[in-house]
Amino acid sequence: MHIEPFGVEQWMNEYETRCRYNLAETCCDSITVAELLDLAGVGRGYLDGLLSMKLTYGAIEGSDRLRTAIAALFEAQSSANVLVTHGTIGANHLVYLTLVSPDDHVVSVVPSYQQHTAIPESLGATVTRVPLREERGWVLDLDELDAAVTPGTALVTLTNPNNPTGALLGREELCAVAAMCDRVGAWLLVDEVYRGIDQEGSGTTASVADLYERGISTGSMSKAFSLAGLRLGWVVGPETLLERVVVHRDYNTISIGMIDDALAALALEHAETILARNRSLVRSNLTILSNWLDGEDRVGWTRPLGGTITLLRYDADLSSRDFCVGLVEGPGGVMLTPGSALDMEGHVRIGYANAPEALIAGLPLISRYMDGLG
Repeated sequence: MHIEPFGVEQWMNEYETRCRYNLAETCCDSITVAELLDLAGVGRGYLDGLLSMKLTYGAIEGSDRLRTAIAALFEAQSSANVLVTHGTIGANHLVYLTLVSPDDHVVSVVPSYQQHTAIPESLGATVTRVPLREERGWVLDLDELDAAVTPGTALVTLTNPNNPTGALLGREELCAVAAMCDRVGAWLLVDEVYRGIDQEGSGTTASVADLYERGISTGSMSKAFSLAGLRLGWVVGPETLLERVVVHRDYNTISIGMIDDALAALALEHAETILARNRSLVRSNLTILSNWLDGEDRVGWTRPLGGTITLLRYDADLSSRDFCVGLVEGPGGVMLTPGSALDMEGHVRIGYANAPEALIAGLPLISRYMDGLG
């Protein structure tokens, strides 16, 4: 089976541990185990339960405690609608293995996380890409999407908030997309890994799992919950779908780690505390980024509405990879993600959810780098 190399992951692997300022980071500033215990208000005594834990396989589909905590992130889901996976990346992969067959038709909104085009294509599906356009402020053209969804469409997929633009579909738009899928009996997979840290209001938009009977939500502990190191995610959807997903999961997961399960459950039982921390972080950090852009006329953008990342359009006669290599290997050591890794040449992706000190130090170094380009 042929699959395209994963552009973003290869780039991160090449430079993530070698840079000085990682402005390619996509997760809210990660927390330590000690910080998690403090945020949850349980104290260090909580660790005693882990010390006595026998490290067997644990609950195959995730503990009842964890699945109940995940279900609480939704409006109308129960633990029976939750399957725990190895990160969102594992959740997405399992859904594609379950729902996509050779010669199926898949519609994917792009730009997106490369999984959502490369995996269905590797399975033999035909993928129709519906682009977000910069001149529209990265707003999805619902008419264009509707035209792409045909009676033969098996699955429609998108990221919300969008990776990499930070564009956001609210409840009304999600319902419109669901209606398009319902018209032809298609499933709707929404990668919601950035859900919960929007820039306005409560910070959490509706989930597709609550809006559509064939709606599937995937997410994880990484982006919005600052716990990427747990490598723990989930699929939320109809029980009948999860019964099919489990068949594939048995071949590549067995169970997630018991310590990961316990720490994730603790975090999600205090989800609002962690999300409040991270909403404050992304909102204040976006102001730092916006203020820099106000004074930098060689870089343009559309202000993101959610998530931790956005695209920047730069004015320099360099490919995005050459631009980013020169920046990270130069004296400043600042890491961005080249648009070429996302099929978005002429742009770079920046993360704005890391420690604010990294943004404050790194952004002027980007300006200095561009000064040297002439």
